Amino acid sequence: MSDTRLNGVIRAWEAGKPVFTCFAKADKQSAIDLSDAPYDGLVFEMEHNPWDMAALGDALQYLLNRKQIHSAASLAPQVTPIVRIPANGVEMNQAYAKQALDRGVYGVIWPHINDVAQAYNAVSACRYGRPKNAPLYEPRGVRGDGPATAARYWGLSQAEYYARADVWPLAPHGELLVGLMIESVKGVENLDEILKEVPGIGFVLIGEGDLSQEMGLPRQYDHPDVRDAMKKVADTCVRRGVPVGNPHTNAGNLERLLSEGYRWLMAAPQRSYGVVGKGKELAGY
Repeated sequence: MSDTRLNGVIRAWEAGKPVFTCFAKADKQSAIDLSDAPYDGLVFEMEHNPWDMAALGDALQYLLNRKQIHSAASLAPQVTPIVRIPANGVEMNQAYAKQALDRGVYGVIWPHINDVAQAYNAVSACRYGRPKNAPLYEPRGVRGDGPATAARYWGLSQAEYYARADVWPLAPHGELLVGLMIESVKGVENLDEILKEVPGIGFVLIGEGDLSQEMGLPRQYDHPDVRDAMKKVADTCVRRGVPVGNPHTNAGNLERLLSEGYRWLMAAPQRSYGVVGKGKELAGY
Protein backbone atom coordinates (compact mmCIF):
# COMPACT_ATOMS: atom_id res chain seq x y z
CA MET A 1 0.00 0.00 0.00
CA SER A 2 1.37 3.40 -0.98
CA ASP A 3 1.98 5.95 1.75
CA THR A 4 0.61 8.71 -0.49
CA ARG A 5 -1.77 11.01 1.38
CA LEU A 6 -5.17 10.50 -0.25
CA ASN A 7 -7.05 13.34 1.44
CA GLY A 8 -5.99 16.55 -0.30
CA VAL A 9 -7.29 18.76 2.51
CA ILE A 10 -5.10 16.99 5.07
CA ARG A 11 -2.20 17.03 2.62
CA ALA A 12 -2.43 20.83 2.32
CA TRP A 13 -2.62 21.32 6.09
CA GLU A 14 0.35 19.04 6.66
CA ALA A 15 2.26 21.24 4.21
CA GLY A 16 1.32 24.32 6.24
CA LYS A 17 -1.11 25.68 3.66
CA PRO A 18 -4.74 26.86 3.98
CA VAL A 19 -7.31 24.90 2.01
CA PHE A 20 -9.88 26.18 -0.43
CA THR A 21 -13.23 24.42 -0.77
CA CYS A 22 -16.80 25.03 -1.90
CA PHE A 23 -20.28 23.64 -1.51
CA ALA A 24 -21.68 21.57 -4.38
CA LYS A 25 -24.88 19.76 -5.24
CA ALA A 26 -24.64 15.98 -5.21
CA ASP A 27 -25.36 15.57 -8.90
CA LYS A 28 -23.45 14.38 -11.95
CA GLN A 29 -22.94 17.70 -13.70
CA SER A 30 -21.71 19.52 -10.60
CA ALA A 31 -19.22 16.72 -10.01
CA ILE A 32 -17.98 16.84 -13.62
CA ASP A 33 -17.64 20.62 -13.53
CA LEU A 34 -15.58 20.48 -10.33
CA SER A 35 -13.52 17.39 -11.10
CA ASP A 36 -10.55 19.43 -12.32
CA ALA A 37 -11.21 22.60 -10.30
CA PRO A 38 -8.41 24.23 -8.28
CA TYR A 39 -10.16 23.46 -4.99
CA ASP A 40 -8.48 21.21 -2.42
CA GLY A 41 -11.87 19.76 -1.55
CA LEU A 42 -15.59 20.16 -2.05
CA VAL A 43 -18.53 19.66 0.27
CA PHE A 44 -21.56 17.90 -1.13
CA GLU A 45 -24.29 19.93 0.55
CA MET A 46 -26.92 17.52 1.88
CA GLU A 47 -28.09 19.40 4.95
CA HIS A 48 -30.46 21.68 3.03
CA ASN A 49 -30.50 19.63 -0.17
CA PRO A 50 -32.06 16.15 -0.36
CA TRP A 51 -30.35 13.24 1.41
CA ASP A 52 -29.99 10.92 -1.57
CA MET A 53 -27.37 8.16 -1.39
CA ALA A 54 -27.87 7.12 -5.01
CA ALA A 55 -27.18 10.69 -6.13
CA LEU A 56 -24.14 10.91 -3.85
CA GLY A 57 -22.76 7.65 -5.21
CA ASP A 58 -23.15 8.89 -8.79
CA ALA A 59 -21.60 12.26 -7.97
CA LEU A 60 -18.59 10.61 -6.38
CA GLN A 61 -17.99 8.51 -9.49
CA TYR A 62 -18.31 11.49 -11.83
CA LEU A 63 -15.92 13.46 -9.64
CA LEU A 64 -13.15 10.99 -10.49
CA ASN A 65 -10.93 12.03 -13.36
CA ARG A 66 -9.16 8.96 -14.70
CA LYS A 67 -6.74 10.96 -16.85
CA GLN A 68 -5.69 13.01 -13.84
CA ILE A 69 -5.24 9.91 -11.67
CA HIS A 70 -3.19 8.20 -14.39
CA SER A 71 -1.02 11.26 -14.97
CA ALA A 72 -0.43 11.75 -11.26
CA ALA A 73 0.40 8.07 -10.71
CA SER A 74 -1.53 8.33 -7.45
CA LEU A 75 -4.90 7.17 -6.19
CA ALA A 76 -5.50 10.54 -4.56
CA PRO A 77 -8.40 12.43 -6.16
CA GLN A 78 -7.67 15.92 -7.42
CA VAL A 79 -10.58 17.33 -5.40
CA THR A 80 -11.36 15.64 -2.08
CA PRO A 81 -15.10 14.94 -1.52
CA ILE A 82 -16.68 15.63 1.88
CA VAL A 83 -20.37 15.66 2.86
CA ARG A 84 -22.43 17.92 5.10
CA ILE A 85 -25.14 15.77 6.64
CA PRO A 86 -28.66 16.93 7.59
CA ALA A 87 -28.78 15.88 11.25
CA ASN A 88 -28.13 18.56 13.87
CA GLY A 89 -25.84 17.66 16.74
CA VAL A 90 -28.66 17.42 19.25
CA GLU A 91 -30.19 14.58 17.22
CA MET A 92 -27.16 12.35 17.93
CA ASN A 93 -27.87 10.67 14.58
CA GLN A 94 -24.99 8.39 13.57
CA ALA A 95 -26.62 6.75 10.55
CA TYR A 96 -26.05 9.69 8.21
CA ALA A 97 -22.29 9.59 8.79
CA LYS A 98 -22.18 5.82 8.34
CA GLN A 99 -24.02 5.92 5.03
CA ALA A 100 -21.93 8.77 3.61
CA LEU A 101 -18.63 7.22 4.68
CA ASP A 102 -19.67 3.88 3.22
CA ARG A 103 -20.07 5.57 -0.17
CA GLY A 104 -16.44 6.72 -0.01
CA VAL A 105 -16.36 10.35 1.14
CA TYR A 106 -13.29 11.53 3.02
CA GLY A 107 -15.07 13.43 5.74
CA VAL A 108 -18.32 14.51 7.37
CA ILE A 109 -19.43 17.97 8.46
CA TRP A 110 -21.88 17.98 11.37
CA PRO A 111 -24.25 20.98 11.68
CA HIS A 112 -25.19 22.68 14.94
CA ILE A 113 -22.74 21.15 17.41
CA ASN A 114 -23.34 22.75 20.78
CA ASP A 115 -21.56 20.77 23.50
CA VAL A 116 -19.03 18.07 24.37
CA ALA A 117 -21.50 15.17 24.16
CA GLN A 118 -22.57 16.14 20.63
CA ALA A 119 -18.98 16.58 19.50
CA TYR A 120 -17.99 13.21 20.98
CA ASN A 121 -20.88 11.57 19.15
CA ALA A 122 -19.78 13.14 15.86
CA VAL A 123 -16.26 11.76 16.10
CA SER A 124 -17.42 8.41 17.48
CA ALA A 125 -19.81 7.90 14.55
CA CYS A 126 -16.94 8.22 12.06
CA ARG A 127 -14.72 5.57 13.68
CA TYR A 128 -14.80 1.79 13.60
CA GLY A 129 -14.95 -0.09 16.89
CA ARG A 130 -11.78 -1.52 18.44
CA PRO A 131 -10.74 -3.31 21.64
CA LYS A 132 -10.65 -1.22 24.78
CA ASN A 133 -6.92 -1.86 25.16
CA ALA A 134 -6.17 -0.68 21.61
CA PRO A 135 -4.28 2.59 21.07
CA LEU A 136 -6.43 5.66 20.43
CA TYR A 137 -9.56 3.95 21.76
CA GLU A 138 -11.37 7.21 22.57
CA PRO A 139 -13.67 8.49 21.21
CA ARG A 140 -15.10 4.98 21.08
CA GLY A 141 -15.86 3.98 17.50
CA VAL A 142 -19.41 2.94 16.65
CA ARG A 143 -19.37 3.01 12.83
CA GLY A 144 -20.96 -0.11 11.40
CA ASP A 145 -18.82 -2.42 9.29
CA GLY A 146 -19.63 -2.14 5.58
CA PRO A 147 -16.47 -0.92 3.79
CA ALA A 148 -16.70 -2.58 0.36
CA THR A 149 -17.94 0.39 -1.67
CA ALA A 150 -15.70 2.91 0.08
CA ALA A 151 -12.61 0.72 -0.29
CA ARG A 152 -13.31 0.30 -4.00
CA TYR A 153 -13.81 4.04 -4.41
CA TRP A 154 -10.51 4.78 -2.67
CA GLY A 155 -8.78 2.14 -4.81
CA LEU A 156 -7.70 0.07 -1.80
CA SER A 157 -8.23 -3.42 -0.50
CA GLN A 158 -10.58 -3.67 2.46
CA ALA A 159 -7.63 -4.29 4.77
CA GLU A 160 -5.89 -1.20 3.43
CA TYR A 161 -9.07 0.81 3.82
CA TYR A 162 -9.44 -0.25 7.46
CA ALA A 163 -5.87 0.93 8.08
CA ARG A 164 -6.63 4.41 6.78
CA ALA A 165 -10.30 4.90 7.65
CA ASP A 166 -9.72 6.72 10.91
CA VAL A 167 -10.03 10.34 11.92
CA TRP A 168 -7.18 12.81 11.52
CA PRO A 169 -5.33 14.23 13.42
CA LEU A 170 -6.10 11.80 16.26
CA ALA A 171 -4.75 9.05 14.01
CA PRO A 172 -1.88 10.66 12.07
CA HIS A 173 -2.31 8.13 9.25
CA GLY A 174 -6.08 8.67 9.12
CA GLU A 175 -7.72 9.99 5.95
CA LEU A 176 -11.09 10.99 7.42
CA LEU A 177 -12.04 14.47 8.58
CA VAL A 178 -14.69 15.30 11.16
CA GLY A 179 -15.85 18.90 10.79
CA LEU A 180 -18.01 20.55 13.43
CA MET A 181 -20.21 23.53 12.67
CA ILE A 182 -20.37 26.05 15.49
CA GLU A 183 -23.43 28.16 14.76
CA SER A 184 -25.10 29.00 18.05
CA VAL A 185 -24.33 31.14 21.07
CA LYS A 186 -24.11 27.97 23.18
CA GLY A 187 -21.71 26.41 20.71
CA VAL A 188 -19.45 29.47 20.83
CA GLU A 189 -19.49 29.43 24.63
CA ASN A 190 -18.69 25.71 24.80
CA LEU A 191 -16.12 25.54 22.01
CA ASP A 192 -13.03 25.71 24.20
CA GLU A 193 -14.30 22.82 26.33
CA ILE A 194 -15.25 20.84 23.20
CA LEU A 195 -11.77 21.16 21.71
CA LYS A 196 -10.16 20.36 25.05
CA GLU A 197 -12.24 17.27 25.81
CA VAL A 198 -12.88 15.65 22.41
CA PRO A 199 -9.92 14.38 20.37
CA GLY A 200 -10.29 13.68 16.66
CA ILE A 201 -11.90 16.94 15.53
CA GLY A 202 -10.42 17.76 12.14
CA PHE A 203 -11.72 21.31 11.82
CA VAL A 204 -14.36 23.77 12.97
CA LEU A 205 -16.56 25.60 10.48
CA ILE A 206 -18.31 28.76 11.64
CA GLY A 207 -21.98 28.90 10.71
CA GLU A 208 -22.40 32.66 10.86
CA GLY A 209 -25.76 32.53 9.11
CA ASP A 210 -27.50 30.64 11.92
CA LEU A 211 -25.37 32.33 14.55
CA SER A 212 -26.37 35.79 13.35
CA GLN A 213 -30.02 34.69 13.22
CA GLU A 214 -29.92 33.62 16.86
CA MET A 215 -28.29 36.91 17.79
CA GLY A 216 -31.13 38.83 16.14
CA LEU A 217 -28.84 40.07 13.38
CA PRO A 218 -29.64 37.81 10.42
CA ARG A 219 -26.76 37.69 7.92
CA GLN A 220 -25.29 40.91 9.23
CA TYR A 221 -21.82 39.40 9.13
CA ASP A 222 -20.05 42.72 9.58
CA HIS A 223 -22.05 43.74 12.64
CA PRO A 224 -19.63 44.20 15.56
CA ASP A 225 -21.44 41.65 17.75
CA VAL A 226 -21.41 38.99 15.02
CA ARG A 227 -17.79 39.74 14.18
CA ASP A 228 -16.86 39.44 17.88
CA ALA A 229 -18.56 36.04 18.16
CA MET A 230 -16.83 34.81 15.01
CA LYS A 231 -13.48 36.07 16.24
CA LYS A 232 -13.98 34.23 19.51
CA VAL A 233 -14.46 31.00 17.56
CA ALA A 234 -11.40 31.67 15.39
CA ASP A 235 -9.21 32.64 18.35
CA THR A 236 -10.25 29.53 20.28
CA CYS A 237 -9.44 27.26 17.36
CA VAL A 238 -6.06 28.90 16.73
CA ARG A 239 -5.17 28.57 20.41
CA ARG A 240 -6.16 24.89 20.42
CA GLY A 241 -4.41 24.17 17.11
CA VAL A 242 -7.58 23.14 15.27
CA PRO A 243 -8.17 24.50 11.74
CA VAL A 244 -11.04 26.99 11.58
CA GLY A 245 -13.15 27.66 8.52
CA ASN A 246 -15.41 30.29 7.00
CA PRO A 247 -18.18 29.35 4.55
CA HIS A 248 -18.53 32.80 2.97
CA THR A 249 -15.05 33.66 1.74
CA ASN A 250 -14.87 36.36 -0.93
CA ALA A 251 -12.46 38.89 -2.38
CA GLY A 252 -13.47 41.42 0.25
CA ASN A 253 -12.69 39.34 3.32
CA LEU A 254 -10.04 36.87 2.10
CA GLU A 255 -7.02 38.81 3.33
CA ARG A 256 -8.58 39.40 6.76
CA LEU A 257 -9.56 35.76 7.18
CA LEU A 258 -6.08 34.56 6.35
CA SER A 259 -4.58 37.07 8.80
CA GLU A 260 -6.94 35.85 11.54
CA GLY A 261 -5.77 32.26 11.13
CA TYR A 262 -8.54 30.73 9.03
CA ARG A 263 -7.32 27.57 7.29
CA TRP A 264 -10.54 26.31 5.64
CA LEU A 265 -11.88 28.87 3.17
CA MET A 266 -15.07 28.25 1.21
CA ALA A 267 -15.35 30.36 -1.94
CA ALA A 268 -18.20 29.79 -4.38
CA PRO A 269 -17.33 29.17 -8.04
CA GLN A 270 -18.01 32.27 -10.09
CA ARG A 271 -20.15 32.06 -13.23
CA SER A 272 -19.37 34.74 -15.78
CA TYR A 273 -21.76 36.14 -18.38
CA GLY A 274 -19.20 38.59 -19.72
CA VAL A 275 -19.71 37.79 -23.40
CA VAL A 276 -23.50 37.96 -23.06
CA GLY A 277 -23.27 41.28 -21.25
CA LYS A 278 -20.96 42.73 -23.87
CA GLY A 279 -23.16 41.39 -26.64
CA LYS A 280 -26.28 42.98 -25.20
CA GLU A 281 -24.42 46.24 -24.76
CA LEU A 282 -23.35 46.20 -28.43
CA ALA A 283 -26.88 45.23 -29.50
CA GLY A 284 -28.34 48.23 -27.69
CA TYR A 285 -30.21 46.42 -24.90
